[in-house]
Amino acid sequence: MKNSVKLKGRLKSYLQTSIYLGVLLVLVNLGIYVIDYRAGLVLTCFVLFYFAIVIALLLYNKPVIMNELISFATQYGQIQRKLLRDLDLPHALLDEAGKIIWTNIAFEKAVHKEKGYRKSITSLFPMVTRERLPGDVDEVELSVSFENNDYVAKMKKISLKEMALNSDIIEEKDYEGYLIALYLFDETALKIALQEVDDQSLAVGMIYLDNYEEALESVEDVRRSLLIALIDRKVNKYIAGLDGICKKIEKDKFLVILRKKAVASLQEDRFDLLEDVKTVNIGNEMAVTVSIGMGLDGLTYAQNYEFARNAIDLALGRGGDQAVVKTPHNTVYYGGKSQQVEKSTRVKARVKAQALKEIISVKDKVLVMGHRNADIDSFGAAVGIARIAATLERKVHIVLSDAPASLDPFVEMFHNNQDYDDDLIINSQQAVEMVGNNAVLVVVDVNKPSITDCPELLRLCKSIVVFDHHRQGTEIIENATLSYVEAYASSTCEMISEILQYIGENVKIKTVEADCMYSGIMIDTNNFMTKTGVRTFEAAAFLRRNGADVTRVRKLFREDAAEYKAKADAVSQAEIYRNCYAISICTSDEIQSPTVVGAQAANELLNIKGVKASFILTEYQNLVYVSARSIDEVNVQLVMERLGGGGHMNIAGCQMEDTSLVEGIGIIKRTLDTMLEEGEI
Repeated sequence: MKNSVKLKGRLKSYLQTSIYLGVLLVLVNLGIYVIDYRAGLVLTCFVLFYFAIVIALLLYNKPVIMNELISFATQYGQIQRKLLRDLDLPHALLDEAGKIIWTNIAFEKAVHKEKGYRKSITSLFPMVTRERLPGDVDEVELSVSFENNDYVAKMKKISLKEMALNSDIIEEKDYEGYLIALYLFDETALKIALQEVDDQSLAVGMIYLDNYEEALESVEDVRRSLLIALIDRKVNKYIAGLDGICKKIEKDKFLVILRKKAVASLQEDRFDLLEDVKTVNIGNEMAVTVSIGMGLDGLTYAQNYEFARNAIDLALGRGGDQAVVKTPHNTVYYGGKSQQVEKSTRVKARVKAQALKEIISVKDKVLVMGHRNADIDSFGAAVGIARIAATLERKVHIVLSDAPASLDPFVEMFHNNQDYDDDLIINSQQAVEMVGNNAVLVVVDVNKPSITDCPELLRLCKSIVVFDHHRQGTEIIENATLSYVEAYASSTCEMISEILQYIGENVKIKTVEADCMYSGIMIDTNNFMTKTGVRTFEAAAFLRRNGADVTRVRKLFREDAAEYKAKADAVSQAEIYRNCYAISICTSDEIQSPTVVGAQAANELLNIKGVKASFILTEYQNLVYVSARSIDEVNVQLVMERLGGGGHMNIAGCQMEDTSLVEGIGIIKRTLDTMLEEGEI
């Protein structure tokens, strides 16, 4: 083999230098022959002797040099192999399919395998699938973990095409074979350090006492200071146990500074402070409840504080007695299992009425919009706002598109009525065309931009007013000039009825308007059986004094035989899941307003003993509508929020896209199971 090896390059040129010099010497010898024959003859003898010595040395040294070169190459390869085996960086070679064909000692120690392990890399790192191996790209980087260690796996493709060109056994034409070099970089310590830094980052919180004044009024004067002291002690002790700082900034407000790790602990315990505070009782008839807002992961401390303010506003807007954790990417809710206490004072309603009057007075046009697939509460509230605008002598339009059949009797009362303009009720397209620079948009019975009747109006109108009684979610109408959202109100019609009483003495409500608003209250309270308070009956009494007729309203809500049968079928075929959740389907065949019938069926199911909550699914306009109802034991709003909907504690709903009725039932069951395991319901 040594004799067949041929040298090339600089080494070959170096060994042949003596030959080249000999040739030069021959040329010199010829020149000397021209000068002197005898001198040339002497030099010829020297040249012959020189060539004899050079050839002898070449023949003798070439095998020695070849032997040394081959020995060095062999030893060099062994050294390289040993260096790779002893390399501290875990390293392995894989074939194209990801099978391990060679490993070094560090890799074997990292994965606790002996030398000669030849299984697929996926058996060690399940996340390194065949699809993630280098194929079309030359290099791939993945985050992997093994036991308690975290690694960054870098995989490089090593082409074997050049080897095939020099091989006598592999056909090099179109050969595209390759190996994969795998390197593992341990980042366990780095991730632990980063996690520790993240855990120690600052989180800002705010704690508000929801019913501070009401709770104090329920105890005698001499014991009030004791109740306040016990509540303060409970809150301070709880925060101190988390190594945090709690500072009372007002009589019913606390500012809290915590580490992010402490917030994670609070989330694991599902903010049990919400329940602990309720245990403070020194004879007070009303349990004290708190709302908590936490802000974290902001770029600055000021941004965390802003997140906390937004979170506490959300908690209060959703009815209180709950915690909200807000980060730049999401908002998480905890608690919210108790009903918000109705405020007995109407000061807020009077202030909002005065603000609304000032806003409308300086505008040329008023547009009133409810939610998509409007109900009578939405329409009745819009009618109330229209009466306020008309009283202030402003042009008003109610935006109503694709109204359900159940609303037709109420809408018809305004059509062909000489007391109202023909363009009082318009559709979305007409509303967009009518918007001017000096128009105000009043949104009623909804606070989610995506489900308003015409979301485009929110962008076109600079002045926006919001009236709603639903608990707020993450998605809200932002930059509203005036926002009046009260979760304790039974309906938006109740809120507008109170507003009407403070607009001015010259407000004259017509009979049809009173009927619509009274109907809105009646439907949202399920005939005054759900979520009714003192102010609900006061609003109903105000409407009765202005001409609302109970008998006339009752006739407007009479059902036809098909709707009554559909409701009866939904009730009779209900499945009682986990012995306390009624789930059923309401058919939409030959029914003009299946969603309304479904909501009525959900109310009926609550009359069954042992049923804590009811869920009726209705397929309508290529969507599955879910109506959820409860009395007081289950917060159905939390269940519906898991499915992208919302509402109240006792009345909520959602819409499912690309889902069948059977699949929808399965989704509700899985959601209930998950929330029961987490202790959220």
